[in-house]
Amino acid sequence: MSERAAPYYCPYCGDEDLRPSEAGHGAWECGACNRAFKLSFLGLLARGVRKGADDHD
Repeated sequence: MSERAAPYYCPYCGDEDLRPSEAGHGAWECGACNRAFKLSFLGLLARGVRKGADDHD
């Protein structure tokens, strides 16, 4: 199992002053705007990845 992924920027203010929260797995706190948020993986899309019209090999 790999280490958890960390966000680089706060989704609310865009600042980089983030630290893991004691609220649980995937929870983060922003020191700049004083907000807490949680990240989670929802799953894979059933349709898969679709290539755009310009992505021809």
